Amino acid sequence: MDLKELERRMIETRRDLHRFPEPAWTEFRTSALVAARLEGLGYALKMGSEVIDAGSVMGRPSEEEIDREIARAVEQGGDRERIERMGRYTGVTADLDTGRPGPTLAFRFDMDCVDVGEDMSPDHRPAKEGFASVNPCRMHACGHDAHTAIGLGVAELLTEMKGRLCGRVRLIFQPGEEGCRGAYAMMKKGVVDDVDFFLAMHIGGGVPTGTFGLNSLGYLATTKLDARFTGVPAHAAGAPHMGRNALLAAAAAALGLHSIAPHRDGAMRLNVGVLQAGTGRNVVPAEALMKVETRGETQEVADYVYGRAEEVLKGAAEMYGVRVELSKAGEGTTARGDEELVRRVGAALRASGIFRSVLDTVRAGGSEDATWFMRRVQERGGEAAYMALGADIAAPHHNGRFDVDERGMILGARAMAAIAESLLSQ
Repeated sequence: MDLKELERRMIETRRDLHRFPEPAWTEFRTSALVAARLEGLGYALKMGSEVIDAGSVMGRPSEEEIDREIARAVEQGGDRERIERMGRYTGVTADLDTGRPGPTLAFRFDMDCVDVGEDMSPDHRPAKEGFASVNPCRMHACGHDAHTAIGLGVAELLTEMKGRLCGRVRLIFQPGEEGCRGAYAMMKKGVVDDVDFFLAMHIGGGVPTGTFGLNSLGYLATTKLDARFTGVPAHAAGAPHMGRNALLAAAAAALGLHSIAPHRDGAMRLNVGVLQAGTGRNVVPAEALMKVETRGETQEVADYVYGRAEEVLKGAAEMYGVRVELSKAGEGTTARGDEELVRRVGAALRASGIFRSVLDTVRAGGSEDATWFMRRVQERGGEAAYMALGADIAAPHHNGRFDVDERGMILGARAMAAIAESLLSQ
């Protein structure tokens, strides 16, 4: 295969996806594009409701919003027939069966964007070269456009290598990684139940172009929580005693949440990211919405801070005589790469000469819902790891000036192909 031509197609795909970003659970255009490419390569596909357990979905927009997002996706070039086949859910899995017995290897690629407005300054490359986001307050500011393009590049390389492999390869194109919303519902559908080796990776993250990290450590278990406070409206001067102030309950809860004692056994994080309340200066606020996230270095620490957060929210509501409704909008756990799999992957990549430097470990930050896939595979006797693909970035992740060194993408595709050849060699 002409790697230069493959790299050109991958860059073209990444820039197309960057121009039309789609947030969690609305990746209809992206899923349709992925499905069309993989179908053309001969992969066996499942998509949408076939790969999502609807009862396990967290943080999905309303049905009215889904209608609008489907219409937007079609207007921006999404294949209507494939979108209709999805059954109002996004996500794609694609299997390449070699026809020879052997293990099943799965690679995960996430597809969603971030709720960030893209910088349109003339020195920002996507704006300068005409592929900046056309969707307001939506941007591929975390590199998932590059991940999807890499996945499609890997798909092409694997079809060329099929005769040298045994077993099966499954490519998982996951919706809703941002906010840890998508992997859990795919895991509950059984997407990785028959997988022997599972691998995921992230581009950028402070790792430079030409470098690869074999074992990305430090992802925190997390819960994303929405709290809706409901009180009683009243005239703020004429009958304040008749009201029940949801805004004050939420404000008290916000202060209380940030006063939760740290845990002895590991790092923890808590953030109140959104607080919306009130309708007018002379009305006792009857509604308040708070969006909170909790994180912990271990699942035990995460459970502790989440449990205390629930107590604080319910206590503040009781103190002000209002009701509070809590709902999970996303969740991720912790996982660690298997040493033997990391060793084998490292040996394959060092022998390939693809990278200038191959690191044993890198330190990650934040949370990652691919951990649900990792845990499921490991619980069923398989092996899993999360890796870091080096690529220089123009600004930090989730920043409006984020851009990724596209030279890293072909290196990532070649790396995954080399891993597949090592793990599935006849």
